[in-house]
Amino acid sequence: MQRRQFLQTTLAATSLAFPETTVSGKQVYEKPFIINAGIGGNNTVDLLARIDKDCLSHKPDFTILMIGTNDMNSKKYIPLPEYEKNLRKIVEMILDVKSQIMLMTILPVYEPHLYTRHEKSFYGEEGHRGRKEKVNETIKKVADDNKLHFLDMHRVFDKVGNISEERSSLLQNTLNSQKTDGVHPTPEGYRTMAVAVYEALIRTGVSYNRLVCFGDSITNGGGGVEGNSYPGYLKKLLGY
Repeated sequence: MQRRQFLQTTLAATSLAFPETTVSGKQVYEKPFIINAGIGGNNTVDLLARIDKDCLSHKPDFTILMIGTNDMNSKKYIPLPEYEKNLRKIVEMILDVKSQIMLMTILPVYEPHLYTRHEKSFYGEEGHRGRKEKVNETIKKVADDNKLHFLDMHRVFDKVGNISEERSSLLQNTLNSQKTDGVHPTPEGYRTMAVAVYEALIRTGVSYNRLVCFGDSITNGGGGVEGNSYPGYLKKLLGY
């Protein structure tokens, strides 16, 4: 109930502020937009292959980037040194078009469900948790080195997500989604992400009128900016 009231209050308080541009000596107003550029199954190699078309071509003034969930898993695995190299290249290319960047850590998972799709032995002695910690440490290091905005979404979900087999878990499970998933957020999970991103954007104090959300299935969330994805809920919060 408290989360719902917060969302309603925030939506009511949000107002549109269209940026001014000049065309043929006349001032015109450019409507802000948000792009959901998430594709399921993508890793950093995939993002580099489509960054021009799906991110840079929109000339974003702000890009929200979450990537790494697939890089560390068995089917699209990228060793950590190569992951870091790819992530730094993605960041470099986005900065080159004068876009601000917010890097987000990847989410926790419910491991019993994850291991129905990825062999536990694949993660070796460090386990999934240990490998994920290294990925998130790398994300934080890249953000610090480039003085980027940073949002620890893993901490948000770890503290309030109830990552378990209970219906209230913010990750999909058999009770809340009829799936042995344990990786992807529920609609309530995506709303939680959107609120966290919205509050972080407000704190930056910079322009985000041309906003691109770039990443994998955690960003996609069913596609577009109208459904149960964090970009979809963020669009409502921003009033775009």
